[in-house]
Amino acid sequence: MGTRRHNRIFCSAAASGGMAASSGANGAGAAQRPSALSGAGSGAGYFRRHFGIDDDLLRGVMREALSRGGDYADLYFQHRVSDFIGFEDGQVNRAAVSMSLGCGVRVLKGDQSGFAFTEELTRASLLRAAKTAATIADDAPTAAPNAWRPVAVPDLYAAQPVWVSVAPAEKLRIAERVGQQMNALDARVLRATVQLGCEDEAFLVACSDGALAEDVRPMTYIYAGCTAAQGARVESGMYSRSARSDISYYSDAFLQHVAHEAVQRTVALFDARVPAAGEMPVVLAPASSGILLHEAMGHGFEADFNRKGTSIFADMMHQRVAPPFVHITDTGLLPQARGAIHVDDEGIPSQRTPLVEDGILVSYLHDRLSARHYGVSPTGNGRRESFRTMPLPRMRITLMENGPHDPAEIIRSVKRGLYAVDFSNGQVAIGAGDYSFYVKNGFLIEDGRLGAPVKDVNLIGNGPQTMQRIEMVGNDMAIDGGSWTCGKDGQSVPVGLGLPTIKVSAITVGGVNT
Repeated sequence: MGTRRHNRIFCSAAASGGMAASSGANGAGAAQRPSALSGAGSGAGYFRRHFGIDDDLLRGVMREALSRGGDYADLYFQHRVSDFIGFEDGQVNRAAVSMSLGCGVRVLKGDQSGFAFTEELTRASLLRAAKTAATIADDAPTAAPNAWRPVAVPDLYAAQPVWVSVAPAEKLRIAERVGQQMNALDARVLRATVQLGCEDEAFLVACSDGALAEDVRPMTYIYAGCTAAQGARVESGMYSRSARSDISYYSDAFLQHVAHEAVQRTVALFDARVPAAGEMPVVLAPASSGILLHEAMGHGFEADFNRKGTSIFADMMHQRVAPPFVHITDTGLLPQARGAIHVDDEGIPSQRTPLVEDGILVSYLHDRLSARHYGVSPTGNGRRESFRTMPLPRMRITLMENGPHDPAEIIRSVKRGLYAVDFSNGQVAIGAGDYSFYVKNGFLIEDGRLGAPVKDVNLIGNGPQTMQRIEMVGNDMAIDGGSWTCGKDGQSVPVGLGLPTIKVSAITVGGVNT
């Protein structure tokens, strides 16, 4: 898959996670397109109608997967149709479609996993995959379920394909409209780049405990990149939005907003300067500053890193990790949000998972494997990129809850510091929590007021230490609507993040030496 990435985060640990606000074009393939489900959670739904995956076939494949005595097994069927349209140099000049279909079979024995996948949904191919995955165990067969228990799911987005029926001309119009508006907004704009992506993903997961979950997840994103020149100076900026929504998402007013934000965030850089370097108070703006929370803290809360002892939080459960007014949550239950899911990729219904309450670490993010290890219930965080990969504990929408402080009061409390607004690339070491983030846009704070705009700023620090240094948390929590994509162990999944305005007493700011 060829992908254009921005806001990229790299993690330096061997077992690491990274995140990027991303978009891209997929290569073409051949597969039947999805159509409407008969109902989320129904075993007699999409895959039965279109591919003949009935109860008898599921039981037969599950029996083969458990034929050597695995503790648990699951069958994960997936059918995905994605398309992409690109606008550049004044016209729509790129388009692509990608389609994939297959099934992954996983068998667990203790903390070990056996896995195989097939791109053919024939009985013979499915049984071969199950037989291969079963070799992780070597014992008497484990009983397969005689009947399936449909998993009840919430109603957060349309659980049916919504994009395959949209005419290409309508999608082309969206990309073209934004690109033309960007070019017309400011004479300094040299180049407007627009990428529009749309996807329908259907999946079915059958579990050896009898759980059966089926869902369709729509997704769309729009990315607007801008390059502008003023005299000899050239600046670049971008703006992206994404949601689990349909064509109604792209209203005329919304498209105007996307074009305006991309241009304004770029031309604002002409008036920005690089601040002096040094340690100083930093106020993180709401919404997109949640990237620091996601990377510097969120990955450290994923249970596999803690189970393996690579996270700094491995021995900190029920201990204080932040001041008492800090509350951190991971949830999949925000309607139409990019990181929302009805059910995870292991058949566990989505839920709200408190991670830090009153500053105390109260939970990790669990998939089935880590939950069995710790003797707790899964939290609905078992996610996988495709049928070709095994699930891992992954974030959905990670946010800090509202605090007791007024945002204006927070800024007034800073004599001299930095107000960080828009983040770009950086790197994080999962084990130690050390980070370095690049701030694309921000402002100096001088005598309790926002001052001159700044750019090209690095924030350097340690995630757990930064959490302990939080002095104020605002009451203006906002979810960022950007096209955030989290990468971990070679797998990418869509996520969301959010933050209120917060004040950190001291972070090292990398600017210029004076």
